[in-house]
Amino acid sequence: MTAKTAISNSKEDYLKAILEAEAEGLSVIPSTLAHWLGVSAPAVTMALKRLKRDAYVEVKKDGIIRLTAKGREAAYRTALRHHLIERMLSEVFDMAWYEIHDEAERLEHAVSEAFEAKLVEKLGRDGVCPHGNAVLPESPSQRRKRGLVPLSEAAEGASYLVTSLYERDPKLLKFLHQLGIGPASPVRVLARNYDETLRLKTSAGEATLGSVAAARVWVRPAPKR
Repeated sequence: MTAKTAISNSKEDYLKAILEAEAEGLSVIPSTLAHWLGVSAPAVTMALKRLKRDAYVEVKKDGIIRLTAKGREAAYRTALRHHLIERMLSEVFDMAWYEIHDEAERLEHAVSEAFEAKLVEKLGRDGVCPHGNAVLPESPSQRRKRGLVPLSEAAEGASYLVTSLYERDPKLLKFLHQLGIGPASPVRVLARNYDETLRLKTSAGEATLGSVAAARVWVRPAPKR
């Protein structure tokens, strides 16, 4: 299958969104895709009609959108290309981690099979991207089994290392960067405030972070010295 002749960019975006949302433990319904992709409900309805017609997805009586084997293969190919491009931009071109996701979103559709093979040869399939994520994101339960917690649940007075960040919100990534919160960066919880914000010590100094943003950052306890 050649990705560019077999499937449109829009279909690739929808299929990748379904695959990634499933990987994060979500039951994917139309409103999930509308929020995830920033599109209208009518646009999702039309897209799903085309995806069902072409046997990429199926929607049963429960309303949950599921990938067919064909859809899952196409979605994974797009997710892999995105992952490889992010790593290339970081590891080869030293692009800032908080700028990479959007660039990879644009470039993932332009990667040929030959170039994809070269990227796999150079970078491998199993590494993590600059935001700390594998090709497919882990579900919260999988992360917790590895001893990770969202920063929003971190204990007052404890020190942590950032392991991964939610990468699909460029404004969030830039905001976290400005606060000194980034991949593998240290963070100490100075106080858990009454208004559910956290007062933190980061590499950039002291900062206050709301619970919604903090829930998008996964951390592990820092090694004891």
